[in-house]
Amino acid sequence: MLETTTPDVQGAFRALADPSRRSMLMHLSQSDMTIGEVAGHFDMTRAAVKKHLTVLEEGSLISVHPKGRERVNRLEPNALKSAVDWLNHFSNFWDEKFENLQAAVEAAESNKQ
Repeated sequence: MLETTTPDVQGAFRALADPSRRSMLMHLSQSDMTIGEVAGHFDMTRAAVKKHLTVLEEGSLISVHPKGRERVNRLEPNALKSAVDWLNHFSNFWDEKFENLQAAVEAAESNKQ
């Protein structure tokens, strides 16, 4: 049975739940950025961006590294694996349902002939 309550899955989905955070991940997939650089892409305060980045960090979807006086945010793509694995379970479910539907349609077509 697929585990749904691991901290990795819960944290990843919590972080992915907000469209602003998903957009931040898309920007970070292009390059590492400081809070100010991320904030430049959004119509929200730097403090609001920092809160979103904190949720992404808590979900292990990004890591934060000091660089001089700044903190650089980096996408951690491997952390998305727990969410992808969970979603793939349902992809497999639907693949099986569509295969059954295809077999039923083919059987119905055979019976018509």
